[in-house]
Amino acid sequence: MKCPSCGAAAKGGRFCADCGSALGKPHCTECGHQPPAGAQFCNECGSAIGRSGSRAAGSGNQVAWWMAGALLLGLIMVIAYPVYGPNRSGAAPPVAAGPAVSTPGTGAPPDLSSMTPREAADRLFNRVMTAVSANDDAEVQFSLPMAIAAHGLAEPLDTDGKFHLVLLQLTGLFNDEALAGAEEILAEQPSHLLGLAMAGDASLALGDSASARAYYGRWLDAYESETLKDLLEYRDHRAMFPEMQAKAEALAGND
Repeated sequence: MKCPSCGAAAKGGRFCADCGSALGKPHCTECGHQPPAGAQFCNECGSAIGRSGSRAAGSGNQVAWWMAGALLLGLIMVIAYPVYGPNRSGAAPPVAAGPAVSTPGTGAPPDLSSMTPREAADRLFNRVMTAVSANDDAEVQFSLPMAIAAHGLAEPLDTDGKFHLVLLQLTGLFNDEALAGAEEILAEQPSHLLGLAMAGDASLALGDSASARAYYGRWLDAYESETLKDLLEYRDHRAMFPEMQAKAEALAGND
């Protein structure tokens, strides 16, 4: 087996010993292109990588997907206007009553009308991540633009919210934006484990394995002291740490 990113001969394990990319990633089944390491979708045609159901139903391409996302953003802005409009108060109240957003796929649609902007952003983040875990590509492609837009409406975000946004951006292959968001976390907390991992993953997706090794090297150095901190985002996402540690150790072995 050859590494799908750098072409080096694989030496076993889950990650390439030369560049740290995940091994076994297939080519796009729609157009034959090989996306960057860590990609969830093909950056040539928008098809899902390594999962059933390649595109959003009826769309045929990413343009239609993001046009639908723009319409959903408009709906969110209408629903959230009482919070962000000219009569808003200092403390953001729950969003004024409005219609539920109807989405296909995973379970009942979230009723954004009774939520604050941050609650809506968190609900949509969970919906996208649940769809990713279930290989529900239609739901991912439908809900992802709305989830990213909802996080913009929920500004200013705390560290947990910023991590959610970066993970959504990586899911949508907005790798430059994801790296900038991860760096924003690290500017405030240089040893933050989620910020370091997201910066490393964004670097891998952008083909910068040297930067990825540096970020994940910092992750290993900070792990023991950081896990002693009782941070909300660490409690909520601790299940991700073993995979992050495995990737960090694989990249460190390439130095």
